Amino acid sequence: MKGLSLLLCLVLSVALLYGAVCPILAQAPGTAKIVFVSARDLNREIYLMNPDGSEQVNLTKNLADDLFPAWSPTGEQILFVSDRDGIRDLYLMDADGGNVEKVFKRTAHRENPTWSPDGKQIAYERGEFIYIATIGKQMEELVADGFDPAWSPDGREIALTLNPFGSHRLVLLNIHTRRQRQVLPQEVSAWQANPAWTVTGDKLCFSWNKNPLPVPPDAMPGKPFLVPPEWLSQETIYIMNSDGTDVQQIVNEAGPKAKNPVWSPLGDEIVYTQEIDGHLQLFKIDVGSQVVTQLTHIGVPYQANALADWFDPITLDVLPRPQLLPIEWGKIKKR
Repeated sequence: MKGLSLLLCLVLSVALLYGAVCPILAQAPGTAKIVFVSARDLNREIYLMNPDGSEQVNLTKNLADDLFPAWSPTGEQILFVSDRDGIRDLYLMDADGGNVEKVFKRTAHRENPTWSPDGKQIAYERGEFIYIATIGKQMEELVADGFDPAWSPDGREIALTLNPFGSHRLVLLNIHTRRQRQVLPQEVSAWQANPAWTVTGDKLCFSWNKNPLPVPPDAMPGKPFLVPPEWLSQETIYIMNSDGTDVQQIVNEAGPKAKNPVWSPLGDEIVYTQEIDGHLQLFKIDVGSQVVTQLTHIGVPYQANALADWFDPITLDVLPRPQLLPIEWGKIKKR
């Protein structure tokens, strides 16, 4: 009996130890989900909802500002930004909001992250620069005067907004050669932002105010000037092929400005943010029929509902992505 008791204790000890060092991996949602930011309680939190706007659930439940959620390629985790340690930095959590941890050991002001399609790298903004961080290796500067990075599905390019001298021009940056190519012709007006790829990589959506910027006659070169609110309100949503052809306006510019578009995983719909009745809300538009559906209805004037990202597990089966691997961030040595 003593031998049996000793064996049972040994088995139990091993099981407990195994559970401690090998936590249960996070699980991706079984159905399509949209993650987004809402300040409905006067505090910006990250929420989850169905694509029709139902079942909105608070994932972060933290007094800090939580922003910029981005699904991992396999949908098991969400990368996001939080100032819960006093400065905006990158954090990671499971798809259900559990197991929150910092991405980097050394805190710095980082935001607006995007995943590489194989889940091994991330790109993000840090000050006026965009950086790439390779998992387990040193981070490196990618480009200056850029923001809004979005990694292409084939992993070769990052779409971003380049902003030298306030130009706000959409460019594609080759990861390996560092060569930039401007997507739209030089002669078109600037103020392009928020690029997002279809999951197949053949199209981009973005926000754009194509109307010429009204520069006051007394404006000094290199000096800021007050931009008229009525001009800012004309920013809206466009789509185009990834080579810059077939540019189409999707959202009417007559209303308040629309921005931060993101494609549905199947590429047939776009979610974006627009102000209505003094509140920022999330809308969904069918690209073919251009029928618009309002997804959120609760909010306050300051950053009410915005910054959505969409995941659907069906794309993991429909689209072949052989390099896509689950991420076990608990095994990663953070810097």
